[in-house]
Amino acid sequence: MAAKVTLNIEEKTVIYNTNGYYMSTKNDIILRPRFKIELNESNTTILNRFEDLKSTQNSVVISRIDTHVFIKYQKKEQNFWSPQLHLEIDEVTTNSSLLHGLFGPNPTVWTLFMFLHFIIASLFIAFSIWAYTNWRLKTDFIVQISLMVFMIIIWFALYFAGRIGRDTSKKEMLQLRDVMNKVLKQKSLD
Repeated sequence: MAAKVTLNIEEKTVIYNTNGYYMSTKNDIILRPRFKIELNESNTTILNRFEDLKSTQNSVVISRIDTHVFIKYQKKEQNFWSPQLHLEIDEVTTNSSLLHGLFGPNPTVWTLFMFLHFIIASLFIAFSIWAYTNWRLKTDFIVQISLMVFMIIIWFALYFAGRIGRDTSKKEMLQLRDVMNKVLKQKSLD
């Protein structure tokens, strides 16, 4: 069975397997690219390889919790948008596993980003209720409509800030992917 890979890094989804079949589709909305890889090895074998790499190199930080592996840059090399690669390697059968990957910023940055989205959405709803109330009372509601439009503009600004962050970290994402591929290709060496 050939390994099937689905990657979404450079604004397109690429699906390919070891037989060379691939398909790409445009996808501009994804801020945290995800992928899946079907592997013909047990998850413990692959997880042990990540543990071995953790002790033999120092270019990236590799940490493991159960079936989750986190690959990120050293603190001194990180900036605000530096990505990390989160891998979850699940056992399918005794000789096969499924790797789920997720590229994303530092979890603290992502939490802040989502919190800001939540605040903007909450303010938009509050201003819309206020505008509706003023409309029903037949009083002026132009200020509330203006604030609602302002919340939409801020939401778009946050989205484009996320896109800029993702685009500036593409090279780093590819480097993290190369570290993952190095571990996955060790099969032929074992």
